[in-house]
Amino acid sequence: MSALPEGVDLELPDDADSEEAAAIVAAIGAHLHDQALAAAAAAADEEATWQDRRWAFAGRVRTQQHRDVRVPLDAPTDPWSAAGRTDRF
Repeated sequence: MSALPEGVDLELPDDADSEEAAAIVAAIGAHLHDQALAAAAAAADEEATWQDRRWAFAGRVRTQQHRDVRVPLDAPTDPWSAAGRTDRF
């Protein structure tokens, strides 16, 4: 079962012939490979950005400070740090 990642143990049905066993191993191996790729992509995308959050933060500033701001893309993504810089937005 070389199509499976190391450390994966798989029990095949007793009545599976060699072609069925190969198909099962290939399908499970491909699924596990895709999961690993998705996890790696998610880990790489964990860098904090303002994507989809700028408008919400600007709305909070409007509610709290009664003024409209445009949150720059290079503003700190930590809410506490960004709140301390709203006078510069």
